[in-house]
Amino acid sequence: MAGQRRVCVVGALGRMGVAVRDALAAEDSLTLSAALEAPGHPSVGLELEGGVLLVDDAKAALAGCNVAIDFSVPQATLANLRAAADAGVAYVTGTTGFSDDEKAEIAALAERVPVIHAPNFSVAVNVLIWLTREAARKLGPGFDAEIVELHHAAKRDAPSGTALRLGEAIAEGRGQQLAERLLLERAGEIGPRPDGAIGIQSLRGGDNPGEHTVNFIGRGERVELVHRAQSRDHFAHGAVRAARWLTGKPAGLYRIEQVLDL
Repeated sequence: MAGQRRVCVVGALGRMGVAVRDALAAEDSLTLSAALEAPGHPSVGLELEGGVLLVDDAKAALAGCNVAIDFSVPQATLANLRAAADAGVAYVTGTTGFSDDEKAEIAALAERVPVIHAPNFSVAVNVLIWLTREAARKLGPGFDAEIVELHHAAKRDAPSGTALRLGEAIAEGRGQQLAERLLLERAGEIGPRPDGAIGIQSLRGGDNPGEHTVNFIGRGERVELVHRAQSRDHFAHGAVRAARWLTGKPAGLYRIEQVLDL
């Protein structure tokens, strides 16, 4: 279709890559034009929908594309984002598990091309983040904050990027810094709960796409905010929506909240 923006899907044969490709098929303004996998992938050369061939060369995949969508691992995302910056291609990534230095590199590369880096592209999850911030602001210090997240057994990073973003939302609502309040481990004689702590506990097992529960625990009452994912489709559709929004924007590091007007 005339006027369609051309999309490169990074990790095109992965679980999220397949979901993104399916979401693109239902999007009139975007079209799959390149599919990228890791160097040496055994399926390189495979023909995908629309006659697109799977490749393992980022420069070749990005040539002629307007935007890339990437759910992979930090090392691969950074390498491909560098290539996208060289090619002038906008970049949407939901990869998590970056170090502070790696996040700083993403911000630096976003000075050259438009980038959206978000831990979660679900509209409902981002509404949950907004609700969490407001609940922390309204409930105040009398309610202890604890987050529990559950993901599939193959997930590599913990806590999840979404759980950390929820922790940041709590800290923002309280006027705090998450790094100063974050509590990830409890074992042995730990003493009383530190005032203002923001606890995150991670569970792993099965094939669960993701569950996040935010608990605000007061005396004699508790507020619980929950999101449970049943599939990866909403993550993919959110990333495609972000890609549509991002194309044509000037260079910069954009937030998913801007896409969703939150």
